[in-house]
Amino acid sequence: MNVFKKLRDEYVIWHANRIKFPKLVSSTIVRKKITFSGRVQNVGFRLEIYCIAQRMKLTGWVKNLKDGSVEVEIQGEELQISLLVNCMQSLKRASVKKTTIIDLPISEGEEDFTIVR
Repeated sequence: MNVFKKLRDEYVIWHANRIKFPKLVSSTIVRKKITFSGRVQNVGFRLEIYCIAQRMKLTGWVKNLKDGSVEVEIQGEELQISLLVNCMQSLKRASVKKTTIIDLPISEGEEDFTIVR
């Protein structure tokens, strides 16, 4: 791993762990497919999503797409997913130009959130 990527990843983890989550009322469990387009690769975007999703105990996966966008399938409380989307859209080191959200059926038995490489 090169030095720049290591420093960036350390910063991303530090940043994701500093986000203060507001108290949210319990909401419906949903699964969403979210695609973020813009300058979202090579800026720690997947790692940030991963860290936030883990803190919120959401499940699913995140991966880079060949067209330069980032795709997420995420499951958990609807308000938590909305908060995660808002966090990602407001990142300063990325530039989200478009966010597409599609409802999916719940995936029973899923326990983790992973980064797909």
